[in-house]
Amino acid sequence: MGRFRKSELKALEKALRRIVRAHDLHSKALVKSTGLTAAQLIILRGIAELGEVTSTALSAYADISLPTVVTVLDNLEERGIIQRYRSGQDRRVVHTRLTEMGAQMVVRAPLPLGQSFADRFSGLDEARRLELVGALSTFADLLSPAAMSEPGQPVAGLGAAPKIPR
Repeated sequence: MGRFRKSELKALEKALRRIVRAHDLHSKALVKSTGLTAAQLIILRGIAELGEVTSTALSAYADISLPTVVTVLDNLEERGIIQRYRSGQDRRVVHTRLTEMGAQMVVRAPLPLGQSFADRFSGLDEARRLELVGALSTFADLLSPAAMSEPGQPVAGLGAAPKIPR
C-alpha cells in the first residue's frame, strides 16, 4: 500500500470543507428561490427524467437512501408537487409522478449546481471536465461507507471514470 504525505490529506480535507461550504450556501439559496431543498430538486428531476417511477428507482437515480427518498416524497406529496399511486399489475408497487405544479417547478428550477458553476465548468476543455468528474467520483468512492467497512480492500469500480451521457 502506498504512503502519502500528511500535507496531501490536509489539502483534501480543506478542499472537501470548501465543497461542503459552497454546497451549503447554494442549498440555502435554492430553498430561498424555489422552496425546494437540493434533495427534493434532485428527486423531482429524477421523476421528470424517468417518468412514472418507483421509490427504489429514484433512490438509485439520486444516490440517496430509500428511507430518505420516501421521506422527501411524503413532503412533496403533502405539498401537491407529486402524486403516488399503486401499480395496476402489482398492488405492492407504488409509482410516483409529477403533478402539473411539480412539472412547472422542474422547468423553472435552476441548474443543480448553479448557473455560475455551469458557466465556469463549461469553460474548461472536455478532457479537464472528464478528469474532474473522474477525480471526484474516485474521491466519493474512497469516502463511501463500503470503502470504510473493508479496510485494505479495493473499492469496487474505484478509479473507473463514470459514464457521462453525451
